[in-house]
Amino acid sequence: MIKELAFSEEELKSLAKARDIPIVFDEDCPETTPERALKFRRVNPPRDHIGKRA
Repeated sequence: MIKELAFSEEELKSLAKARDIPIVFDEDCPETTPERALKFRRVNPPRDHIGKRA
């Protein structure tokens, strides 16, 4: 089962190559500034009681 969870050599090479590619922002997905980050709201607010079931 552990072998099934491991990455293949090809996948490891692909991941290593992807790490070297810079992130590119455009008008559809601009970089988030600290001012814009403060305006984000959580879609799912945290629960009052952890582990409480409905």
